[in-house]
Amino acid sequence: MTTSLIILAAIAWLGQIALGWWQIQRFNHAFDRLCQLGPVGVGRSGGRFKPRVVLALAFDAQQRVCGSMMMRGLTVFAQPKPLVQLHGLHQHDLLPDVIFPEDRACQTALSLAIKAKS
Repeated sequence: MTTSLIILAAIAWLGQIALGWWQIQRFNHAFDRLCQLGPVGVGRSGGRFKPRVVLALAFDAQQRVCGSMMMRGLTVFAQPKPLVQLHGLHQHDLLPDVIFPEDRACQTALSLAIKAKS
């Protein structure tokens, strides 16, 4: 019985490692595409037991958003998704509390992404 539990725990641990690697690879591919567009700012919300948000914005020479991605979730199945509603906005027009009025985690991530770019 004990051996079965140890084997099950080892399989779950290896599965977590494999799925975590898969998520990192998806993030890195999306991030590489953003970096090709221009300077990138990245922000992340905190939280241990609530969905974390990672948000990245690419800016062109006129300080307008030319690319974006957001990953949100608790599990390794979270995927990077573009935020097309931000494309074309000037850096000064990015107001986190207006863009995400009900979502504190997204507001925090967007604020940090804008500051990281500045």
